[in-house]
Amino acid sequence: MSLLDSLQKDMVSAMKAKDKARLATVRMLKAAVTNEQINVGHDLTPDEEVSVLSRELKQRKDSLEEFKAAGRDEAVQKLEEEIKVVEGYMPKKQLSADEVKTVVEETIEQVGATSKADFGKVMGAVMPKLKGKADGKLVNSTVMSLLNK
Repeated sequence: MSLLDSLQKDMVSAMKAKDKARLATVRMLKAAVTNEQINVGHDLTPDEEVSVLSRELKQRKDSLEEFKAAGRDEAVQKLEEEIKVVEGYMPKKQLSADEVKTVVEETIEQVGATSKADFGKVMGAVMPKLKGKADGKLVNSTVMSLLNK
């Protein structure tokens, strides 16, 4: 079952259950996937679907941090609920910090990176491997720390 089919089915069940928060989030996700499909001009591959979900999750996590800093507790609670819904559609297993470190170390060896100047080259090579499997901030900080050694 494609992501769009799954979102449609969940949207109907959220309507029946009168779960407004879940319904709104699922609608936003469905709109994001549909818009991406229109932009690329074909049905999305599973990797492209994960990319859209990752982008939506990242936006919510970034907003969550800002709202927490501003003391907007009501918005924080709403965003935490949305994050749980989005995470439900993500690939189930996110890599641990140690697993990310291993992948980054292998990539650094493959591209022959030796200093911070090679950061962009390493990130360009490692992100396709970890897309949807690990948080971008974790990957970024891991690459930075390994290149600073």
